[in-house]
Amino acid sequence: MSAVRKIDAVVFDVGKVLIEWDMRLLFGKLIAEPERLDRFMATVVTQDWHVEHDGGRDLAEMVAARKAEFPGHDDLLDAYATRFGETIPGNVPGSHEIVRELAARGVPLYAITNFASTFWHEYRAGEPLFDLFGDVVVSGDEKLLKPDARIFDLAARRFGHEPQAMLFIDDNADNIAAARTLGWQVHHFDGADALRADLTARGLLTAEASTGGD
Repeated sequence: MSAVRKIDAVVFDVGKVLIEWDMRLLFGKLIAEPERLDRFMATVVTQDWHVEHDGGRDLAEMVAARKAEFPGHDDLLDAYATRFGETIPGNVPGSHEIVRELAARGVPLYAITNFASTFWHEYRAGEPLFDLFGDVVVSGDEKLLKPDARIFDLAARRFGHEPQAMLFIDDNADNIAAARTLGWQVHHFDGADALRADLTARGLLTAEASTGGD
């Protein structure tokens, strides 16, 4: 087996790697009946529709169009636009600690996230962890979504490191496959413990590092 190239920088996904995220948490507060909630999530505020905003579609335009398509859901669609923070219940256990340990060891940190521009900048304003990051490429700002190769190419140019010298961490298998094809080193995220073990094996963390939660 060939030697693994030295890692010069670590690049994180955000949702479900650094922060928990679930749209049902918001709408579960607003729709009491489980069957109606399921139907609403499957037809009105769907994952595919939400991803359009991640990709840069204007929030006001997409909400207005959805209201016209699904009359009687105005209050719920307004909640999507104004209460997105309630879809983020907290941090992924252990991940923020790993970021802080990497930063303390002088490892350059970056992120690539599929995140709507408006929602990202609202969230970012209250999360100082990202002060430790050299740059964050946000899909809604760039109007490019993972796993499109163009967002990875843009990130490599912005971050100033060759893909082969960066470790990309994501929970989505399609994003991992895309990055690997483009030459990035990758870690398919399935919890902070496995990530810590991988980073330790790569020499980016020490075995003596704390394993406490955030």
